[in-house]
Amino acid sequence: MHIKIINKSNHDLPHYETIASAGMDLRANLSEPRILKPLERSVVGTGLFIELPIGYEAQVRPRSGLAAKKGITVLNAPGTVDADYRGEIGVILVNLSSEDFVINNGERIAQLVIAKHERADWIEVDELSETSRGEGGFGSTGVK
Repeated sequence: MHIKIINKSNHDLPHYETIASAGMDLRANLSEPRILKPLERSVVGTGLFIELPIGYEAQVRPRSGLAAKKGITVLNAPGTVDADYRGEIGVILVNLSSEDFVINNGERIAQLVIAKHERADWIEVDELSETSRGEGGFGSTGVK
């Protein structure tokens, strides 16, 4: 699949690190380092603008290493970039640690996954089919 991209950063285009990687790292595009204090959130630009085909989305997801080691994650994970969006890809980062985190220009801050999606048409009904789970909600299928 080919996707049009404009790169206004001074970083390489996102790329897959291995043959089986699902995501590509997104890098911060900053003119100066930004400090993210504990429990603070900030939209960090990437300098990237994309044109996806209809029927696809780009999902902005946390980087597991950054989350595990530093407590930094994507607040609305996964963030969705729709096919008709033409603005800069931004990443909403949040610091869930108890220490300041410095975001430097070029730092890998998130990953981008391109995914196909379906559109649904609703059919209003008076009843739904029965299942063994029924109305069992959060935690109802796990060990108690």
